[in-house]
Amino acid sequence: MSSKQKFTHLHVHTHYSLLDGLGKIDDILDRVQELGMDSIAITDHGTMYGVPEFYDKATQRGIKPILGCEMYVAPNGLHNKQPRVDEDRYHLTLLAETNEGYRNLMKLSTTAHLEGFYYKPRIDLSLLKKYSKGIIGLSGCVQGEIAQIIIGGKYEEAKNKALEYQKILGKGSFFLEIQYLPSLDKQLIANKGLRKISKETGIPLVASADLHYVNPEDKDVQDILLCLQTGRKKDEPNRMSMMDFDLYLKSPEEMCECFKDVPEAIENTQEIAKRCDVTIEFGNTKLPHFDVPEGFTADSYLLSLCEKGIKERYKNGGYNKEHKERLEFELGVISRMGFSGYFLIVQDFMNWAKKQGIIVGPGRGSAAGSFVSYLTGITNLDPLEYGLLFERFLNPDRISMPDVDADFADHRRDEVLQYCRKKYGYDHVAQIITFGTMAARAAIRDVGRVLDVEYTYCDKLAKMIPQFTNLQTALETSKELIMEYNGNTNAKRIIDAALRLEGVARHASVHACGVVITDEPVVEYSPLQYMTGKKGTEPSIVTQYASSSKASYVEKIGLLKMDFLGLKNLTIIENALKIIEKTTGDVIDIDTLPLDDSKTYELLQKGSTTGVFQLESSGMKRYLKKLKPTVFEDIIAMVALYRPGPMEWIPDFVDGKHGKRKIDYFHPKLKPIIENTYGVVVYQEQVMKISQELAGFTPGEADVLRKAMGKKIVEMIEKQKQKFIEGCVKNKVSEVLAKKVFSFIEPFAGYGFNRSHAACYALIGYQTAFLKAHYPAQFVAALLNSDKDDIDRIAIEIEEAREMGIEVLPPDVNESFSQFAVLFPEKDSKDDKIKIRFGLEGIKGVGTNIAQKIIIEREENGKYKDIIDMLERVQEKDMNKKSLEALAMSGALDSIISRNKVIQNVETLLNYAKDFQKNALAGQSSLFGSADGEEDMMPKITLHEADAVPKKQRLSWEKALLGLYISDHPLRGYQDYFKKFATPIQKLSASHVNHKVTVGGIITKMQKIYTRRNQLMYFVTIEDGLGKLEALVFPKTIERTGDVWVEEKILLLTGKLSEKDDELKLLTEEALEVDEKELWRYKKKEIKETTPTLEKFKHPSNRPASAPKSSKEETIQKNILITINTGCDKVTLEKISKILQTNKKGLCSVFITAPEIGGKLETPHRITFNLDTIEKIKGIVGNGNVVFE
Repeated sequence: MSSKQKFTHLHVHTHYSLLDGLGKIDDILDRVQELGMDSIAITDHGTMYGVPEFYDKATQRGIKPILGCEMYVAPNGLHNKQPRVDEDRYHLTLLAETNEGYRNLMKLSTTAHLEGFYYKPRIDLSLLKKYSKGIIGLSGCVQGEIAQIIIGGKYEEAKNKALEYQKILGKGSFFLEIQYLPSLDKQLIANKGLRKISKETGIPLVASADLHYVNPEDKDVQDILLCLQTGRKKDEPNRMSMMDFDLYLKSPEEMCECFKDVPEAIENTQEIAKRCDVTIEFGNTKLPHFDVPEGFTADSYLLSLCEKGIKERYKNGGYNKEHKERLEFELGVISRMGFSGYFLIVQDFMNWAKKQGIIVGPGRGSAAGSFVSYLTGITNLDPLEYGLLFERFLNPDRISMPDVDADFADHRRDEVLQYCRKKYGYDHVAQIITFGTMAARAAIRDVGRVLDVEYTYCDKLAKMIPQFTNLQTALETSKELIMEYNGNTNAKRIIDAALRLEGVARHASVHACGVVITDEPVVEYSPLQYMTGKKGTEPSIVTQYASSSKASYVEKIGLLKMDFLGLKNLTIIENALKIIEKTTGDVIDIDTLPLDDSKTYELLQKGSTTGVFQLESSGMKRYLKKLKPTVFEDIIAMVALYRPGPMEWIPDFVDGKHGKRKIDYFHPKLKPIIENTYGVVVYQEQVMKISQELAGFTPGEADVLRKAMGKKIVEMIEKQKQKFIEGCVKNKVSEVLAKKVFSFIEPFAGYGFNRSHAACYALIGYQTAFLKAHYPAQFVAALLNSDKDDIDRIAIEIEEAREMGIEVLPPDVNESFSQFAVLFPEKDSKDDKIKIRFGLEGIKGVGTNIAQKIIIEREENGKYKDIIDMLERVQEKDMNKKSLEALAMSGALDSIISRNKVIQNVETLLNYAKDFQKNALAGQSSLFGSADGEEDMMPKITLHEADAVPKKQRLSWEKALLGLYISDHPLRGYQDYFKKFATPIQKLSASHVNHKVTVGGIITKMQKIYTRRNQLMYFVTIEDGLGKLEALVFPKTIERTGDVWVEEKILLLTGKLSEKDDELKLLTEEALEVDEKELWRYKKKEIKETTPTLEKFKHPSNRPASAPKSSKEETIQKNILITINTGCDKVTLEKISKILQTNKKGLCSVFITAPEIGGKLETPHRITFNLDTIEKIKGIVGNGNVVFE
């Protein structure tokens, strides 16, 4: 419809006014079109997040976009940030009238964030004066400075303030903003005062609606959004709410009716709309300037770097005509597109990183298909050797910005960023913002929480939505959801609100890798702000304009976006190389490893790939065992195939490799293209090559075919199919065969992977596998150090180490370093195994200072003889009761004193250390000795003896202080029990969701909460040694199961498996405590029914009457207890039985105990006390495991 009455909304909050505005830009603009309006503004709170998207979409619809921001004004100056004084701020609506005004608006927003931020980003009037040119100002809503002064009863002061704003912005560029909120007394007072000021000063009035949502019916949903912002429930009293106001997108007629007594306020919206004329330029890339040496252009310098690269890469020969032609072709395309400068910029920071010893990835994405990238050091895989296509990177037929992603060791990524800041200027480099939006399931749970609906119901409702499906689609396809929606008023209310919230921006964060480098300061193109990243890191300066998978407006406005990715696996490689050099002296060049190493392929064939990049998932391990890779091409293919979709072709690939499936190549020209992948089309590049070889496509045309098939665009595919068939026929390939080949490649092409990317990541996978195969302990130590903050990963990696025969030991002040360290056996030691020792900094309660002091002192002056020696030598002010107890309880002092002895004497020890340090300072300590040789003046101390710590307590301390069990595990001995009665937590998957499962393990965490009915329920974490799971225990279950809910109890839990936010949870229905009695009952049953070998150890009373008796008995009578900690298996028992049978005559009873048994088992043997027999048994079970009672 078109409207005769004209009005423009100039005060508009989109959903980029985070958790305040509800309207998405598309919805706002669609409504504007429906109402026949020709212009509208965007004025989000304190930011300009939505400006480029708003501009782009408005101009596409023929709507004039007016670009603005509702700024916060600091009354006492933007640099004043005094608590309880400077927390107040005023609102001010600013609009860009000209391009210069737009740039000034960006500078105002940037300064507000980078300098004026105090609760909110703030400007002040002096800053406004500095950047006032080209800006139109409106006095703001009821929270505006002038309105607030009027409400405070100071009319003259308000009038003077209005004149001050007019002076700053210029006559005709400042308007008094009035709004129609009849239920708000303060607004009525403000409007009256503003109209009076206008009449007396001539400052014009303008009408606005403070738009926060699109339609009147959205009011309730916007209120829910505010509750999410404030963390309140909707029915809570005295909370922030806008329910009394109509802040929807009113039509011109409605606005004219609201302001019928001040028509000029409506007319002025049109006057402002006409004056605002800003252009944002899209698509024109603004590359930063790269200084080339004198006498060079960007093109000639890039050529010279390539020539230098040829000498380095092919110093042993191999550079041929094919390489030369490829280089000439690529340089020609790059020069024609004007991208030589881009390549110079990228190679510069990549090679700088390498010179600093930063591990750089071999490449990522299609950039590895560029020979120029390889020669200049941007990538590290020869694209000609591996058949990687340049056209997949740059299409010669279509100019588009190249996209080079760079992988760096994650802990050194910021060094590369800092280098770029220094080289191009700190104000020319910024990271990029990105926005998290509300997904369907999360929106359901959020709305349910605000409406105070039972969590379990909301969770159930959310799970009715298939994963990765939007709510509207789910409402059309999920029968369960449709039934619930139609049959339950709660469900309908939640879903209706969630439909409006889905896709609304919820929070802003730093883009994982995006960086912009600009020719002019970044603020000339995008406003900036600070954004906090990971915990413990400095805030980053980011663009307010975002980059996302849907649209990258930082690139659309012409900024050069690069992806600087921090890859943890590169850090693992870097650390492993350092540990290897330190422990063995071997210096390994990771970039020149032989790719045919047999030991590496043996490891891959066994599926021993925990910690191996891209190859460590359980499914991948299973397929590697079947595939038994023998060449690097196999690894590339597996990286590409192991994804949803192409995964279904892995069996064909495996069978093809092992000759179990006949491979049809269709045409001789296809054989060299798909031979390496055993007749399976794995890569997008293969589709491109087939079209070039069979149908005569140009490289650019082949890329168009790839995109059509990849995006599954039916019309494009049909068009390309016809072109393919015609091309084949021209090349003397029959139409029948052409159709057959097209039908063959089409399904693969839809899922085909970028070969360049797969090859690069396969190389990192191979590098990690090589290190693990040749230097297992060093590699595992590097893995552990990389994952030191992830206890779940640490547990998996320690188990992996044990499976590889590498023991991981608790911390020890005499052997540990800061982090996990590799220990080699000492000279002449009988134990020749390499071990890994836990780091001192991994102990909770032991700070870096103490750990470093302990290590440095030990390395300089030798190991600690005892606790006194350590306390005398480690004079550290941070060594207090907490840290000393932590060292003891974690086992770090076991080599110099028992754990309990420290706990029993901690005050005595600390007092001694304190006195010693005091005397040392006075020159009286034995550390220095006295000049005349007098004896040490420090009194000797007496420590009380203490009992050994029970195993259960010892392990409990380890768990509390190290995050996991190291010296042993409370579940050792329970494995068989859980294997029989429970599903390993690690093996639970989405396929188990909504099914009843049983898990077993130890309770490691419990959280009590109370329901709305004040009933107790628990959130419990149960661990089984290799995985952990959160279990919800509802009041009825607690009633049934009694008092089993205690931390460190071992339980079997049964219930329905649930899923929330991609995390599995158990809705517990039953619980059984598996105590020693239960385990012993099970073991006795197992021993009796399934372990015939143990019959040899039954009590003498069970022996046959004819059993021989001793005719000559020894006089020594003892009970001998044999403890089997290594596993009470058949082989071990038979070895012990054989030894005992050689010594039959005696008075010593023999008992056996093992974790699997749970108690003591008396055997039928009576043996003589013979040291030779005892030593033989010790040889099987270990010293200390044969005792006499």
